[in-house]
Amino acid sequence: YIGLDPVNDIEWVIEPERPVEAFAEGKFDAYLFTPPEPQKLRAKKIGHTILDTNLDRPWSQHFCCMISATSDYVTRYPVATKRVLRAIFKGADLCASDPSWTAGQLVDRGFVPSYDYARQTLSDIRYDRWRDYDAEASMLFYALRMQETGMIKSSAQRTIAEGTDWRFLDELKRELKM
Repeated sequence: YIGLDPVNDIEWVIEPERPVEAFAEGKFDAYLFTPPEPQKLRAKKIGHTILDTNLDRPWSQHFCCMISATSDYVTRYPVATKRVLRAIFKGADLCASDPSWTAGQLVDRGFVPSYDYARQTLSDIRYDRWRDYDAEASMLFYALRMQETGMIKSSAQRTIAEGTDWRFLDELKRELKM
């Protein structure tokens, strides 16, 4: 989708210490940043965004992140599984409906140091879109990308058939009237 083969076209570098500073110093040409690093770099006018999965198609049409659990856990603790999913969905709704309050809570409770970065992150990430996305279509999209790059050997369809269970999601969609 951006024309790069991750095996042959990219020299992967692990920079666990000070990645923002190392990028700013030119120690590598590109980096996969997650909030709040993009906001910090943008504020300092360092670098350019080459892919924003919140905005750039086809990435922006799919979930960026998915929730996973072992089948053993889901089988043994179905009530807890559903409660966790419900809490995550309600949290996403809160992030979308009141990002200013949510950012304040993140700062007040010590999860993040900067209100401005938290607020910007909550605005950048489309928490309001989770009701619109098709989880299975997102899994298919990413499984196909992983298959194309050699990260998985099995077919995308087999990966979905053997590795997903949408029962709890479907139940919660009905319960939360989506």
